[in-house]
Amino acid sequence: MATVVSYGAAEVVTGSCHLFSIDGGPNILIDCGMFQGKEEDRNYGPFDFDPKEVDYLLVTHAHLDHVGRIPKLVKEGYYGPIYATNATRDLAEVILLDSAKIMKEDYMTRYKKAQRRGKEGKVQEPLYAESDVDDVLNLSWHYPLYDEAFELEKDIEVIYHNAGHILGSAFIEIRYEENGQQRTIVFSGDIGNDNDMVLPHLESCKRADYLYVESTYGDRDHQSADASLAEFKRVIIDTMNDWGNVIIPSFAVERTQEILCILKEMHDRKELPQCQIFLDSPMATRATDVYRKYSELLSAKCQAIKERDGTVFDFEDLVYTLDVEASKKINDVDRRAIIIAGSGMCNGGRILHHFKNRLWNRKNALIFVGYQAEGTLGRRIVDGARWIKIYNDDILIKSSIHTINGFSAHADQSAIVKWISEMEDLNAVYLIHGEEDKQVILRSVLKNALHQKAHIVEPEEVIYLP
Repeated sequence: MATVVSYGAAEVVTGSCHLFSIDGGPNILIDCGMFQGKEEDRNYGPFDFDPKEVDYLLVTHAHLDHVGRIPKLVKEGYYGPIYATNATRDLAEVILLDSAKIMKEDYMTRYKKAQRRGKEGKVQEPLYAESDVDDVLNLSWHYPLYDEAFELEKDIEVIYHNAGHILGSAFIEIRYEENGQQRTIVFSGDIGNDNDMVLPHLESCKRADYLYVESTYGDRDHQSADASLAEFKRVIIDTMNDWGNVIIPSFAVERTQEILCILKEMHDRKELPQCQIFLDSPMATRATDVYRKYSELLSAKCQAIKERDGTVFDFEDLVYTLDVEASKKINDVDRRAIIIAGSGMCNGGRILHHFKNRLWNRKNALIFVGYQAEGTLGRRIVDGARWIKIYNDDILIKSSIHTINGFSAHADQSAIVKWISEMEDLNAVYLIHGEEDKQVILRSVLKNALHQKAHIVEPEEVIYLP
């Protein structure tokens, strides 16, 4: 009997890692992501399975909470093939190298502080180094095309479908035979919001016997894309007209590219007051280069912009700050600056410097355009913190705070329900990649709206697929 065990993203959002095993057949790992927020200490513990016994790794997309522990997996003995779209592989390279760099920098900072106390031996070393990322990139990678089936092994067929979440993202359909019967299991990865700003819509899933589906926003619907766009523009315009600055913590992949497209459109339509716009994130800049490389995967709207301007994202007021000195010079701009920087959940990166320099000014605005996990600085601010500590300085938050969730790259409750409703022959739904209280709400909605039972997967629970 086939089984699935979730070693991450079970009753939490991050750390996606699901081991699908076919009786008498291979062990197939779907994603191997990093825990973030209050769960991040779990990254350093041992895997609760033997990486040497995994036969295949299938990657849904390149977000850190889906790929962030792959170097650890390889360090501990996985040498098999990796299946991912071309764009996912290139984005994973950007994200994993950046992750290794940040971990090294954080380690060196902690080590120097510990040295002064004579406790350097107690400093936890980085989860992996850049050389470990190179080992991952040097494994055998295979690049499935959307909607084209390929044989993993005899009687096991895999199809990647466009998930509309980030560039190259996919939900994965696995067809297998067991005891003479054909079965289909689908792993959603993260499914998209269908706002059509940068990517095409999420594909429908025609049928599945078993579905493992994300539930990040299973408790609510997003503000509409039009309303979110209107609110975003209003905050930008009002703040610029008040001679303030706008700070946008943004994820390097997808969210940054959406924000650039919106600002470019505002510029082209003469809606944007005179200002300077800084993309202060080398990682986001490299990710944007990958989006340019695979521009054929972008939405029809982006295709039209490229045909018209020769570029999807660039315009004259936009400045990319690649080195530290260029980043520091942003401090000299005391008004009418829009600063986009990472990290998206505000737990590190250049955004902290901009917080320190600008959050105390009531003329400024802080716009959150992405999910803030529990335990992160971003979540604390969203939840109403008045004071925060940055680099040992206490900062009083006087800037206006705006949370605009319509930009989310995740499907909301209605979109999840609609997607599931279109599936035929669905026997069982398993909820993963969400906080438990939100999963309870989604489970109830699925029961009432679709008469579909759903099971909330517990960490390391063995699910038997009859």
